[in-house]
Formats: sequence, C-alpha cells, structure tokens
Amino acid sequence: MNDFISAEEYKSEVSGMTREISALKRELEEKDKLLEEANKALSEKYYADPENPFDNPSDYKGYSGGYTEIQPRLNEAGYRIPLLIDKVEYRNLKRQYAIGSWCVIFQFAASLVLSLIITNVIQIIMDAVNGKAGTVTYEYMYNSSIIVGINMLVFLICNVVFTFVGLKWAGYKARSLIKTRDFTFGRGLQYCLIAAFLWTASLYSGAFVETIMNKFGMTCAVDQTGLGETPLAMAVMYLYSCIIAPVTEEMMFRGMLLKVFSRANQRFAIFATAFFFGLAHGNIPQFILAFVMGIFLAQLTMKHNSIIPAIVVHIFVNVFSTVFSHFSGAGETVATIVMILLMGTALVGAIMLLVFRSDGNRLPAPTPHQHRRGRLVATSSMTFCIAVVIQIIYMIYTIYSLNR
Repeated sequence: MNDFISAEEYKSEVSGMTREISALKRELEEKDKLLEEANKALSEKYYADPENPFDNPSDYKGYSGGYTEIQPRLNEAGYRIPLLIDKVEYRNLKRQYAIGSWCVIFQFAASLVLSLIITNVIQIIMDAVNGKAGTVTYEYMYNSSIIVGINMLVFLICNVVFTFVGLKWAGYKARSLIKTRDFTFGRGLQYCLIAAFLWTASLYSGAFVETIMNKFGMTCAVDQTGLGETPLAMAVMYLYSCIIAPVTEEMMFRGMLLKVFSRANQRFAIFATAFFFGLAHGNIPQFILAFVMGIFLAQLTMKHNSIIPAIVVHIFVNVFSTVFSHFSGAGETVATIVMILLMGTALVGAIMLLVFRSDGNRLPAPTPHQHRRGRLVATSSMTFCIAVVIQIIYMIYTIYSLNR
C-alpha cells in the first residue's frame, strides 16, 4: 500500500483546510459582532442616558446637558430615576434654580443701582459746570441722548455680566449657547413670520387690557413723551432696541436662565423664563408680549440648541415694532397701508405657526418624574420665590406710579 500522496492531492487538502479555516473565521467574526451588539443593548438597558434620564421623547435631547451632576447615581448599573426625589438630587436641583434666580435678582438690582449712580454723577457734574438747578439738568438729560445712552450702557453691562456669571456658576460653557443645529434661512423666515403674528396678537391683547383699565380710571401704558427727542438720542434708542437689547436679553433669558432651569423639566424652564422675561419689562402690555414671545423663543432655542435663532427673531420683532410705530403715526393714508400690511403679515404668520406645529414642533410634555422636579422644587427655593416677588412688586409699583 502506498502511504505517499501526490502533490496535487496535498494541494487539494490544503485548499480545503484553508476554506474551512476561512469559514470558521467568518463565523467567529459574526458571533463577535452579535456579542458586541448584545453587550451594547445590555449596557443601554442597565445604564440610563445622562442626557435623557427621564426617557422623555418630547424633550429636546442634548439641550439640557448631562444629569449625572444632579443625580450621581446615574453612573450605577441598573439605576433608574425614581418618582420620588431623594435628598442628593433635590439639593443639587434646587441649587440650579437658586443660581438662575440669584442672577435675576442681581441683574435687576445692579441695573437699578448702576443707572441711579451714573445718572446722579452726570447730573452733579453738569450742575457744577453749568450752575443750573437739578430739575432743569435732569430734563435736559431726559430730552437728550444722555438718559437713553445710560439705559443702553447699564442693561448691556448687567445682562452680559450676569449671563457669564450664571453660566460659570452652574457649570456651563458659554460656547454651548451658540452651537446651532438645523437652522436655515427658510426656517428663520418662517420663525419671523410666526413672531409677527404673535406680536400682533399681543399688541391687541395689551390694548384690550388698557381699555378695561381705562374704564376704571386707570392706565398701564408707559408715557415716554419727551424721552430722547434729539436725532442722536433716536439713533441710540434704535441701536439699543433693535440690536443691543435683543442680543443681550437673549443671552440672559434664553441663554443662561433657560439653560440653568432646564436640567430636569424643559417645559417648566420655558414658562418660568418667559415669566421672568415678561416681568422684567415692568408693565402689562409689554409683559403680555414678552411672555408670549418668550415661550416661542425658548422653544426655538431648545430646538436648535442655540440662542442664535432667538436673537434673529428678537431683532426682527423689535425692528418690526419700531417700523410699525413710526409709520402708524405718519398720516391716515400711510397708517391704513401699514395696518393692511400688518394684518397680511400676521395672517401669513398664523398659517406658518400651524405648519410649524403640524411638523411636530410641540412644547415638551413632562413625565410624572419631571413634573415633581419642576415647579415643586423651584418654588421650594427661597431665592426663586424672592426673585418672582421682587419683579411683581416692581411691576405693581410701576403701574401705581402711572396712576398717581
């Protein structure tokens, strides 16, 4: 019997073994892939997503930031946020609401004090130079660009400073406010038209409130007759209302405050910041406009993870309002044309709002877990309550001053 094999048979056996090894290798790779997918699924099952720990599909994912700083136990395998908040989570979350509220209080107080100090210093200097009485000097400052310029400078400083203070305090980076996603020119145009509709609706709502108050011999309209009547003052006023205010107010309210308040409950953060934004304007008509617009701007900020869309829309609204106010008093014919254009723009904006909502752009709906971590925790913070009370008292004082 011949124990030797030919070269051809040897090559055939080697080739068969090579194919068998390749098949086993492919099978092993497939099993490794299945094992990797199983481990990934197991990891996702036992480790909560720190950016969406409440498993809420209506939240804007990626906006609120990680929740492990609020609840460190999220790093534990198998841990899920319970319905009842524990002491550690409660303390950390309450601190977030306190940080935002302190910044609101500091911004309010600093703007009043700084404005008072600058105004008095300038008045004293002008009295010493010109030898005029204080009342005469203040009237000149009021009618010229001085008071307008002071207001612009003060709010610019206070809004910017306490935006960065709040972000630093809460552990956010400033660049997180402008990492814009999915924002296009077409969407910006749609948002501006929606804002025009909201502005028009708020305008008539404020007029309705003013009419009701007039029947009781009261008013809520702020009289700014004589304020900044010089060309320079008008230029400064337009610069502030159309550029400086939209940018710095968005930094403060939709930037820092919305970010800090939204750690657990995005819907509460939207309404809370809109409420503070409305109160900051100090009178009822502007409160209505600022509150309604604040809700919409906050939603845009969360949707696009940036304050850039809100700044664009805010600038448009203020320019739109300025142009409307200027031309509405330019004669009956011009006023009629302006009113027709206003109604047409508002109608298109209403349609755009329906389209916006039909595309699934709804406000976040909190889960029962998030509900317990929103208003209930915020109102347990003394700082939050003080911030609200101070702003309300200031608005009441403003209305009282108008009706003395």
